[in-house]
Amino acid sequence: MASQYTSATHREPLSRHGLLVSMSRKGNCWDNAVMERFFLNLKMDRVWQQDYANHAEASRNVTDDIVGFYNTVRLHSTLGYMVPSAYERNDAAKQLIEASEKT
Repeated sequence: MASQYTSATHREPLSRHGLLVSMSRKGNCWDNAVMERFFLNLKMDRVWQQDYANHAEASRNVTDDIVGFYNTVRLHSTLGYMVPSAYERNDAAKQLIEASEKT
């Protein structure tokens, strides 16, 4: 139920920790398109191909996929066909340059 995420009980702790809630109008599926695609690819490429012995093994395997492939190898069209780790480095460098230009 979507209303649980708009409740004060959910929003107050996020606000207290400086987190911004990102929600659009009801029924707008495009907001989650990137994450929906991420989870679909993770399930198809990794999770559904494995027979995990336990939760710890599954957690290690999924973490290895995210850290070792998704963030460092897989190109992302929404990031201008860059890998997330390179995109974040470039973004951090831009922010440092912008900050130094203001001082």
